[in-house]
Amino acid sequence: MSSNAITCVTPRIPVARMRNIYHVEEVTRRLDKLPPKEHESLRATYERMIEKGEERFQVKPSGLPAMKALYDELPNFHEVLDDVRRQIALCNDSSDALEITPLLLLGPPGVGKTHFARQLADLLGTGMGFVSMSSLTAGWVLSGASSQWKGARAGKVFEALVEGDYANPVMVVDEIDKAGGEAAYDPLGSLYSLLEHDTASAFIDEFAEVAVDASQVIWVATANDARTIPDPILNRVNVYEVQAPDFEAARAIALRLYQKLRASHDWGRRFDEQPGDAVLDRMAELAPREMRRAWMTAFGNARLAQREALLCEDLPSGGSRKGRMGFVQ
Repeated sequence: MSSNAITCVTPRIPVARMRNIYHVEEVTRRLDKLPPKEHESLRATYERMIEKGEERFQVKPSGLPAMKALYDELPNFHEVLDDVRRQIALCNDSSDALEITPLLLLGPPGVGKTHFARQLADLLGTGMGFVSMSSLTAGWVLSGASSQWKGARAGKVFEALVEGDYANPVMVVDEIDKAGGEAAYDPLGSLYSLLEHDTASAFIDEFAEVAVDASQVIWVATANDARTIPDPILNRVNVYEVQAPDFEAARAIALRLYQKLRASHDWGRRFDEQPGDAVLDRMAELAPREMRRAWMTAFGNARLAQREALLCEDLPSGGSRKGRMGFVQ
């Protein structure tokens, strides 16, 4: 994509309309049927649903948004950004809701996959939910568990829609290739229906047992390796191979992060407007997610030394620094 094609678009303010994501009448009926002094957690959930009401904001950009900053900040995500931009264009100047095919981002740790999801939520003007499958201790974290079980609760999808303000939040399923959970329960089973538009429109959380419309959820899954991901999941998503940025791209990312940190803090005025080449070269050897911590360490060390310029000696030593060739992890 040429830079001219990106920069000619001006920023737009997201627009919203209201969408019913469940029926209060159904919730009220279920609440009335609960035995007195039993299922207090479920009762509180129903009462909360009635209190918040059934309408949520369904947002989309009011026009094709300016994305140059994202292309600059995420140089290794251009293919994904191109696809998102196309899908936004389809609903531009129409009454159609924004539909983004579920995304699966494959790549080594630290290349910015989760950061991309946060930036996508900001771009679209919607909320974000997050589920880390690597730390999953209960297989029902997505779909909830029956209220008959002790300590049961609603799943993350239900919570994001009912407790949130949006009908179309970005839902991140992080490290989906590391999904575990109980041996007798497939922690990804609920995704088979959630990733399909038609079946997701009447998704039933096992705790609340009330149909909610999850058809507008924007799904972003991340993984290091696709080989352990079930085919029914792979068949429902657009798969993108995200490579680590090359040396020059990593250097540019480091520079933009330095400038962003410097500009966003009052103490930033004490430091040079731009770091030296040697410091940038060292920073470019780090994975993108490690750069912020490294810059903050360097800023602190330089301040202790009462210097305005950051030196290589200010950067943290050791860690998981990678060689320039290929950024092997």
